[in-house]
Amino acid sequence: MHEEFRLVPAGGIEIEQQIRWGDLDALGHVNNTVYFQFCESARIAYFTAIGIERFKTRPTDGPGMVSGSLNFRRQLHYPGRVTVTARATRIGEKSYTLSYVIRDAASGEVAADGESACVWVDYAASKAMPLPAEMVARIREIEQMPQG
Repeated sequence: MHEEFRLVPAGGIEIEQQIRWGDLDALGHVNNTVYFQFCESARIAYFTAIGIERFKTRPTDGPGMVSGSLNFRRQLHYPGRVTVTARATRIGEKSYTLSYVIRDAASGEVAADGESACVWVDYAASKAMPLPAEMVARIREIEQMPQG
């Protein structure tokens, strides 16, 4: 199933997700690992937005994530919804950075922000490869960056 998303006018994508009862920890707020799951959903939606499957030249090519971090700004509680934006903020030869902002959908307050470094991987060889030029062009298009 593909994550539903909307393109953001200033660049990137946005998704909305329900906070589930099972997302809570023993203290009654959303567990920190769930924030990473919200980002994962946004990342997969971003991959859908750029049409990532069409950039595979072999069945063993695909996206990968090599690092991720989040800054927790405020607690989230059930019931509720979050919006998550994902934007490519840097594009290199073999990697690009996706930045995330998680907001409480009702108040608009930032609950967390962070980023992940993504690569294009040859899974059979377990190594990063140069990003496909067509993928870079699509990322630049979504982000409204000059083609370079």
